[in-house]
Amino acid sequence: MSDSKRGWRDRLAGFVGDVQDELDRAGRKLGLVPETERGHEIVAYRSHGNSERVLLQGRVIKCRRFSRGTPGDSLWTNLLNTYRRMDSDALPHAKVRVDIGGAERVIEADNEGFFREWIDLKVTLKDGSPWHEVPLTLDMPGVSVSSTAWIRIPAGAPAFGVISDLDDTVIQSGLTSFLRAARAVLLGNALTRLPFPGVAAFYRALEAGDNGQRANPIYYVSSSPWNIYDIVADFMDIQKIPIGSIHLRDWDIDFDALSSHRLKSHKAPIIREIMSLNPELPFILIGDDSQHDPEIYRAILDEFPGRVLAIYIRNVRTDPERSASVKLLADQVLKAGSALVLADDTFAAASHAAEQGWISRDSLVAIHEEKRADEGTSGAKADVPSAPEPPAAPTVVVE
Repeated sequence: MSDSKRGWRDRLAGFVGDVQDELDRAGRKLGLVPETERGHEIVAYRSHGNSERVLLQGRVIKCRRFSRGTPGDSLWTNLLNTYRRMDSDALPHAKVRVDIGGAERVIEADNEGFFREWIDLKVTLKDGSPWHEVPLTLDMPGVSVSSTAWIRIPAGAPAFGVISDLDDTVIQSGLTSFLRAARAVLLGNALTRLPFPGVAAFYRALEAGDNGQRANPIYYVSSSPWNIYDIVADFMDIQKIPIGSIHLRDWDIDFDALSSHRLKSHKAPIIREIMSLNPELPFILIGDDSQHDPEIYRAILDEFPGRVLAIYIRNVRTDPERSASVKLLADQVLKAGSALVLADDTFAAASHAAEQGWISRDSLVAIHEEKRADEGTSGAKADVPSAPEPPAAPTVVVE
């Protein structure tokens, strides 16, 4: 790959790696993280399944001992916590005991401590709740370490599922700017990260569906690293964004970590897996144009004909060439029997969903009000200096 094609993403990967190396040396020298005092922890990631099988995913690492973010945290505190998240020494090939739905298994992690395994259920989970607790225990003599995994299984009468990106789709990450992205990754926490205006209300409307009671499942698939899983999960809780299974990735700090090939090879298989697990559900796919979401979703449409209701793409690039390429994809999507909407703001996508009958028209009032509040223009929330100016009108390419 040429230097011109690598761009800011490779610069960010190298920059993060350099910062991690420097903090690692400083931390060891100052004794900030004494190895002899660090036990182990099982970090369980929100996941999903169906009535027959469930996916367990997580990581076994040495306790990182970072503090949860607070509004008054200094940049240094956030940077130190970032270091501790990155300094996640794994327990290679750790064994984790799982007991769910009459199935008891011991899962073995890989050499980086990650485990991701499907478990066939012997007993169907029928308590009516979409979320189920799964106890996890480290299977290691003389060590008592436990955790709880949360698994979502579609319940009720869902009309469709939602698969959504996170960075620059739900969370303002500034991926079109090296400095903004570096600041967000290194110096922020769950309370400093900002949602796109109105996104929480829109996702709540999608989850509730046309009648307000659907419980449509939402799945989040992102190229962010698992190291910041806690920030992502806390951010969604704080912003009241509907929780769903979260699928991040092991972010190797190298020059192709955020390349087109690596992004597609991460996201596409997970999306296929989710849609194959729920063959009776159509899906709405949501992303942005800062990376390759439009191209990935276009390919998914071909692989699952008739199962993609719409593709919503947030316009964050302000690049005429990129907009033109997405317009071409939108024409292809329309011919394939679906719709691609390139929108400058959340309300444009929500309006389209309401017109199609996928969300209640009444929900548009709440989405509009929350959008104004998030923009700091209604007085309902404190002004957010770094929030983008609301566009004069949404850009909808194809409906």
